[in-house]
Amino acid sequence: MTLITNVYVDGFNLYYGAVKGTPYKWLNLAELCRIMLPQNQIISIKYFTARVEPRPHDPGQATRQQTFLRALRTIPNLTILYGHFLSHEVEMHRAPPASAAPQCRLAQDSHVL
Repeated sequence: MTLITNVYVDGFNLYYGAVKGTPYKWLNLAELCRIMLPQNQIISIKYFTARVEPRPHDPGQATRQQTFLRALRTIPNLTILYGHFLSHEVEMHRAPPASAAPQCRLAQDSHVL
């Protein structure tokens, strides 16, 4: 049975969790989805990111991001959605200990890329 699937990608976590510090910079997300989800019909890929600003220690950062995003735009069923990157600290309240948190379970047919 083919599963109709929409894929949501967090660009920040993809980069810092899987790409940064490796020689691999050009990732075809459509091909990755096809390989990881062979039984699924990928309807759309939503790529969430925020535009980066050039930094004194890395002035080419924004140019590299724009080049990568330009490459992503060649994937027909991929949409890039822009948010905002916070470069300052934000105070957050502590979460309750895990034993006090309600139990939850992900559906078995859910996938996170």
